[in-house]
Amino acid sequence: MIEDPIAFEVIKNMLISISREMSHSLMRSAFSPNIKERRDHSCAVFDATGQLVAQSEDIPVHLGAMPLSVKSCISNLGKDLEEGSMALHNDPFTGGSHLPDLTLVAPVCIKDERVAFVANRAHHADVGGVSPGSMPGMSTTIFEEGVLISPRIIVKTGTLIPETVEDLLTKTRTPDERLGDLSAQIAANNVGIRRVHEAASKLGLSNILRTMVDLRAYSMERMKRVLKQHEGRSAEFTDYMDSDGAGTEDIPIKTQLVFKNSGVQVSFEGTADQVAGNVNCPMASTLSSVYFVFLSQFGSGIPINEGCWTCIEVDVPEGSMLNPRFPAAVSAGNVETSQRIVDVILGALAQVMPDDTVAASQGTMNNLTVGGRDPERDSLFSFYETIGGGTGAFRGMEGTSSIHSHMTNTLNTPIESLESEYPMRVVRYGIREGSGGRGKWNGGQGVVREIEILAEDCTVSIQSERRSRGPWGLQGGLEGAPGQNTLVVEGIESKLPAKFTRQVPRGAVIRIETPGGGGWGTDSEA
Repeated sequence: MIEDPIAFEVIKNMLISISREMSHSLMRSAFSPNIKERRDHSCAVFDATGQLVAQSEDIPVHLGAMPLSVKSCISNLGKDLEEGSMALHNDPFTGGSHLPDLTLVAPVCIKDERVAFVANRAHHADVGGVSPGSMPGMSTTIFEEGVLISPRIIVKTGTLIPETVEDLLTKTRTPDERLGDLSAQIAANNVGIRRVHEAASKLGLSNILRTMVDLRAYSMERMKRVLKQHEGRSAEFTDYMDSDGAGTEDIPIKTQLVFKNSGVQVSFEGTADQVAGNVNCPMASTLSSVYFVFLSQFGSGIPINEGCWTCIEVDVPEGSMLNPRFPAAVSAGNVETSQRIVDVILGALAQVMPDDTVAASQGTMNNLTVGGRDPERDSLFSFYETIGGGTGAFRGMEGTSSIHSHMTNTLNTPIESLESEYPMRVVRYGIREGSGGRGKWNGGQGVVREIEILAEDCTVSIQSERRSRGPWGLQGGLEGAPGQNTLVVEGIESKLPAKFTRQVPRGAVIRIETPGGGGWGTDSEA
């Protein structure tokens, strides 16, 4: 029972506003286009034990995974994580996602007592590794993907300690950009710390701490109530990854759902063992993907915090592709496999609630990285972006065309920004007509994006999915068109695999055609 509903609402929205202000601060002060233009970052507020209490509307694959990173920093650093300090973390095997996602955690201390934490996660466009952008088309160990950072203090008394990030700045191809983005992350956390102090002074620390507890309990009870409506139902579904980039194809992900005890059990028994390539998905990203689906399907109007998923039990076999053992390669797992986890759970839910489940969306982030030496600036560059596609149709609503969906919520890279920052030119950027699956309600259309390389001997990497199977439709709706990657050199076109890294000459054009969404219902349906 909430004692004071008005105070509860005020403090709840205050915590959400703090997260949003942190996010805007990070976006506005970042150096790289990937953060300042595409907004590939997330911010949140946590209680003193590291449990999520409020978040900004940022990237789903970041937000559901961040609590594990915060708790990892707390348990590994203990009292060293004190007032004026901040910890950096990206280790996928202790709560991180993939190496380019750097999480910065800061305690909020009042009268020498840790009362909360603020944290943000930002995707850095290069953290070392075998290829520019740290997102190789093929890698077989985590060490090929960049600098691995277990929880470490990098800020003391409010100041960045340069030697604590020396390994990152030495191995990245773009140290000035990394330092600039890290500085923006520090600034964002400082905004959060300042706002929590102001709120405690105005509203009372005890009221804020009590509301943090009440907020989790409130969200938990509301989730239990809606999940209980499906008590006794169960379903299972299997979908496949195209490939792991290292020779293994048609890799199964299997889930079983059981609704009981006012909650749901989600098992991934029967999913493939971890593979040689980099589509292994860290446990934090797997959990984030599961939570995303249930919050999307059942969480309308429920404040998002850790209470939401206390009634969601997730069983992932250790050593499987969705819970890999060190030192597995994972760079594509966070961005590509996370999307397939969403598809698998939606496929199972379509059996439980057939009229209330969306068809499969594009099921990939179409990750593109380009790196080399910029001839005008005479310096190394590393460009990274993801590309939108079609979303699945829904009963009564057609899919949306050419947007990011599910586990990503980024924007596109504006052509003006791309061409002014990098030695590249956008030749074509438009809707991929006819790519959405047909149905009574059609799936959304994908994207066609062509980029010409204007520097000598650049390295291009792509991590993509849904190149051999199109996104499935529901209730008789047809699947969306699979995506396609093409390299054009001197007018000669070559089809590219779903995952690759290769050198390309000046004047080469990379064409990425992204998948359309699945259709819903048949054309003849009344």
